[in-house]
Amino acid sequence: MVNHPEVDAYLLDFSGEKLERLRLIRNLIHECAADAEEHFAYGMPAYRLNKKPLLYFAGFEHHTGFYATPTGHSAFQERLKGYKQGKGSVQFPHNQALPLSLIRDIILYRVEENRSQKK
Repeated sequence: MVNHPEVDAYLLDFSGEKLERLRLIRNLIHECAADAEEHFAYGMPAYRLNKKPLLYFAGFEHHTGFYATPTGHSAFQERLKGYKQGKGSVQFPHNQALPLSLIRDIILYRVEENRSQKK
């Protein structure tokens, strides 16, 4: 996967632990979805696979946002219970460790889901 310059620029707006959290998520995506296309959409890092949206992430003052579409979240509803959520989003508070194994599992789920929908 090739780093997108707008994503690189977006990450420069962060420092310290917030930047580290965003880099960890980006690295997981690169590792688990190496053939996905990195781009910038809706003001945040975004990924496509088979020309379809895969997932997004973003940094905020008090949390890291992770957007794996509604299906990516509903499939992990039980494991995401302790986090604030929206229809296709979850907030990982900065005062808690990132649940990297959960994030990895969601990424892998979305990759398989996306590939199975390939026409």
